Parts: sequence; structure tokens; C-alpha cells
Amino acid sequence: MKSEPRSLKIVANSSAARTPASSWATIRRPLLRLWREKRGEVEPEDLSGNLVVQLGVVTEDLNRRWYEACTGQVITDVQRKVRHPVLRWMAATLDGRVQGSDAVFEAKFMLPWSFSEEAAAEKHMPQLQHNMWVTNAKLSVLSIITGGGKWVEISIAADPLYQHLLLTAAKRFWRCVESGEPPRLFGVEPPRPRIEAVRIVDMSASNAWAEFAGIFARTRTAHLEPEQAKVELKSLMPRTPRRPLGMAFGPNARNPAGSVSSSRAVQ
Repeated sequence: MKSEPRSLKIVANSSAARTPASSWATIRRPLLRLWREKRGEVEPEDLSGNLVVQLGVVTEDLNRRWYEACTGQVITDVQRKVRHPVLRWMAATLDGRVQGSDAVFEAKFMLPWSFSEEAAAEKHMPQLQHNMWVTNAKLSVLSIITGGGKWVEISIAADPLYQHLLLTAAKRFWRCVESGEPPRLFGVEPPRPRIEAVRIVDMSASNAWAEFAGIFARTRTAHLEPEQAKVELKSLMPRTPRRPLGMAFGPNARNPAGSVSSSRAVQ
């Protein structure tokens, strides 16, 4: 007996446009499985045995508390389920909202290998844009804890054009659910996030940082003086293969006009 499609409800994690077209080989299997799930042919995937997913679940509360402690912001609407005010079939379950700015808050756990802020923002861009579209928010905050003990905060603004393309992809996906035609990836390249080139980090609580900073401050001048002296000595020596007499230092034997060696010249 043919199964009836389940009720239309598109959330961020089930968007058909979550991955750029270049990753079709990677997304094809989960996309087809999602299509079968929405058609009622298979049960939703059991992720209780997926360690990375479970690490994200158990660290979500820690992530939120860490963000609040580091930024002084307050997160509200934790795990609140919302729907788009007009497109009621579009829904989102929020990790929270930043009080005051109403920015969408999203907590993630990521593995440290080959981690980069650009790749993290690109990976989660569809979900963030979807949640901003549903809540009519103009800004979102991605708070990431990595397995290497690193915390990163990334702010991402709403992109109306990209949100429109996500909506178009979701509609096409649902037409495939209703018609039984296997879906094809709707190639939507996510917008490039603006990652801060310089980030200020308070290291005042680190005793090791204070110790090594003191050593650096004390020895910096002593390090620079001989380097400057070498430059001056080099500029004073004539460009000749002969070693000058009566000097404590002489030119490098292989490159008379080059570097200065510390060997004593023969009187």
C-alpha cells in the first residue's frame, strides 16, 4: 500500500537547499532519505547512536552559558518552536534569541580537525538564514565549541535573496514529495560571511601569558641591537672578496657582500 505524504512542515534541518551544488555527491543519500521520510516510506532517522550529534546535544546548555559569560548577553526563548507568520508550513526550533537585539542564537559543536570559521559559517548558513526568515530577524549569532576546547562566535546578517532561494528550494522539494519524483539538488551557493580579520582576546587571567610576555619585553631590545649592528657593519664593509683586518667580525666567506659572520678576523 502506498504511504501518504506526511504533513507539510519544513524546518531548517530538513531544507532541500542546505548544501551547495558542489557537494551533491555528499548530500544525495541523506536528501533522498529525507524525501522518503516525508513521503512516509521510512521512519525518521535515529541519531541516538551518532556520537557527534549527541555531543552537540549535551554541550548545548554549556554553549549557551559560555556565550552569556563571555559576552554579557542574555539568551531567551530557549528551544522555542515558532512558525512563519504567513507561511505557516515553515517552522523553526530555536536554540534561543539574544535579548535586546532579538538576534537568532544557534549553538553548535564541531570537531577540531580542519576547523575554520569560514567553513563553519558556510555549513550552517542555510539553517541560520531559515531561522532568521521564520522569525523575521535581521541578525544571527553562531556560537561554536570545538572538540579542541576552542570557543568561537560568528555574527551573520540576514540575506533576503538567499532566503528567497531557500524558500524556492523548499517548495520544489515538497512538490517532489507529493508527486513521488526523486528530488534534485537545488544549487544555492550560500553568501560569504564577513569574518573579523582581527579578534581581541583578554589574556589577563593567564599566568603563563604574563610570564612569557615579561620575558619578551625584557629581551626584545637585547635581541634587536645585534641585528641592527649586523646591518650597520654590512653597510660599512666594502664589496670585496678580501677579509678586512682589525675587525671583530668579517663578511661571509662564500658571499663577501652578503651576511656578516661572527668569526674573528686574523690580525
